[in-house]
Amino acid sequence: MQQLTGLDAAFLALETANTTGHVGGVCVLDPTDAPRPLTLARLTEVFGERLPLVPVLRRKLLDVPLGLDQPYWIDDPDFDIEYHIREIALPRPGSDAQLTEQVARLHARPLDRSRPLWEIYLITGLAKRRAAVYTKIHHAAIDGASGAELLTVLLDLVPDGRELPASEPFRPAGPPNPVMLAGLAAVRLAWRPVQTVRVANELVRVLPTLAPALSMLVGGMLGLNRGDGSVIPTAPGRAPATPFNRPITPHRRLAFRSVDLGTIKMIKNAFGVSVNDVVMAMCAGALRRWLAEHDALPDSPLIAMIPVSVRDPAAQGALGNKVSAMLATLPTHVADPEQRLEIVHAATKIAKSQQAAIPQGLIDQISDFAPPALTARAARVVFATGVLHRLPPFNLCISNVPGPNVQVYLCGAKLLAHYPVSVITDGQGLNITVIGYLGRLHFGLVSCRELVPDIDVLAGYLVDEMELLLKAAARRAD
Repeated sequence: MQQLTGLDAAFLALETANTTGHVGGVCVLDPTDAPRPLTLARLTEVFGERLPLVPVLRRKLLDVPLGLDQPYWIDDPDFDIEYHIREIALPRPGSDAQLTEQVARLHARPLDRSRPLWEIYLITGLAKRRAAVYTKIHHAAIDGASGAELLTVLLDLVPDGRELPASEPFRPAGPPNPVMLAGLAAVRLAWRPVQTVRVANELVRVLPTLAPALSMLVGGMLGLNRGDGSVIPTAPGRAPATPFNRPITPHRRLAFRSVDLGTIKMIKNAFGVSVNDVVMAMCAGALRRWLAEHDALPDSPLIAMIPVSVRDPAAQGALGNKVSAMLATLPTHVADPEQRLEIVHAATKIAKSQQAAIPQGLIDQISDFAPPALTARAARVVFATGVLHRLPPFNLCISNVPGPNVQVYLCGAKLLAHYPVSVITDGQGLNITVIGYLGRLHFGLVSCRELVPDIDVLAGYLVDEMELLLKAAARRAD
């Protein structure tokens, strides 16, 4: 058995009737030249062969009595792969709109906690003889980086697959004794005072190093200096209200878009910024358009939360969560695309300096400090009081996940695109995640169906904003 970290368990505690804790992705495939037909039986066979490489896929949760300690992953003695891998068909020729609508409905459904926390759907009937595979797995088991690593286990470099290491037949270990679990929890509870002192000492040690970064952050919130003596006014310490910072429902909307990475790099090189800066500027411009159309554009900039992987080389191949986060100004209040990109570049510098000063283990220590019973109760109080949508700490999450830059195959079918499908929570009804693959960036947008019903329009604005930045880059080259 393997115990979840406090951060892993937090993703379980934060689930409500309207908020699910799983992340997913949609692989769009061309099975035309696959050595064998892409069927449910074939998909089940291939995934069954790879299961020994990802042990968490055959493990389920075991809660500690009374919620006094973090839960454990234990082998599922009744593991049934056919329960987890399913098939649905779109009416031919299925459109991309039908695909996103179907995946949105699947993504809205919570996972069964009595079983291993993942599902896979083979979706057939797409136009142009394509197929899709939608995967979802609970965030308690993976973060963005380990999810990308999981994909490398499931995908192949050639259509014929690869040689897999020999594995023993699955013999699930028996569940632990409840008395033993209670004893371990008691030991951990007895250790809390020592842990309190350690966390407090770490915070005292870190606070002086955080001071310069925090002063820069506050300065950025009160007025971002552009370096030429002018100041861009921003929100005084908190994110402004928007239509998607409200209580969410259980229903979801999705939208997918793909752009050429070479074009993004042309913009990056012209302005001397990073690829992520260009992506953030595209998001700022798209959100500005959408908010203006809905008469909801605030005078102050939005605040974006950007997940940051803190996975060190020793943790490569391990699942679970090794993630921190940074907050960055998203200049939706600025009309000029070039100026938005300039502000994004400066804001992410500030955010990175703040995040870099936080030791990688500190977040784990703090999140591991509270027992699940207390974490779950606190989460219920926060959601019930509506604090997250009355005083949102940020407006939305924007995440950039690296992907393979070579052609890969799933069950022999060529992978054309991989679109991420992430999480939204109460008060944070919009998420934009992008993953790179084979010279393109693939955007996956997720929203609450009632808060952003026209999410496909917002996705289209991302492409429009890229074109504006490309024209600005061309003017610079002239």
